[in-house]
Amino acid sequence: MSENIILKCENLTKTYGNAENKTIALDNISFTVKKGQFVSIIGASGSGKSTLLHLLGGVDKPTSGKVFINNIDIHSLIEDDLAAFRRKEIGIIYQFYNLLPIMNVKENILLPSQLDKRKIDEQQLNDLINVLGLEDRITHLPNQLSGGQQQRVAIGRALINHPAIILADEPTGNLDSKSSQEIVELLKISNKKYNQTILLVTHDERIAKEADRIITIKDGTIVKDIENRG
Repeated sequence: MSENIILKCENLTKTYGNAENKTIALDNISFTVKKGQFVSIIGASGSGKSTLLHLLGGVDKPTSGKVFINNIDIHSLIEDDLAAFRRKEIGIIYQFYNLLPIMNVKENILLPSQLDKRKIDEQQLNDLINVLGLEDRITHLPNQLSGGQQQRVAIGRALINHPAIILADEPTGNLDSKSSQEIVELLKISNKKYNQTILLVTHDERIAKEADRIITIKDGTIVKDIENRG
C-alpha cells in the first residue's frame, strides 16, 4: 500500500440471513483514503453507509473482503488485539455522544489514554480543550452540558490518542442547525490543524458538502465518488 494511503477497503461485502431471506447490506465495495483527507459518505437511510462505518471501525465483521488501516488487515486480528488497535488507531464519534455520566469533561476526553495507560501530555490536552472551546467546562458532568458541548467532548475523546482515522457516524444528527455547523467546523479544524483523516457518515447533503471528497452510497454500492472543490 502507498505510504500516503491510510485506509484501504477491498471488495467489502456484508450480508444478513441466507438463501431466500438474504439481505445484502454492502455489495463488493472498494476504495482508498489518503492520510489527511476529509471524506463524507452520504446516502439515504438503509443505503449501507452506517454498516460500512461499522466495518471500517472493527465494530462488525464483513461477510467477505478486507479493511486495511495503516497497512494492518484489521479483521485478521484476534479480538483482544483488535480492541487495542481500535483504541489507538480509530476514533469513533457517534450521534448520541456515549459519554460516561459519572465522569467529567476532562475524564471523558482522557478515557482512551487511560485505558492504554498512556502518559498524559498536559500541554496537548490543554490545546485540545481550547480548540474544543471547553476551557470553562472541564469539571462539568455530561448532564450539565448542552448537546453540542457533549458532542465536543466526544470529539475530544476521539482525537486524544492521535488516531490514524476518525469515523463520525451522523455526529450532527441529534443537534440543532447552529450546533451542527459548529461541530462540522470543529471537524474541519481538526482535519487542518492535526492533519486528521476523517470519514463522516451523513444523510444531509449540506453537511456532506463540507468535506473535500464525497462518496455516495445507494443499495450497498458506491454510485459516486467525487472530489469536492467547494
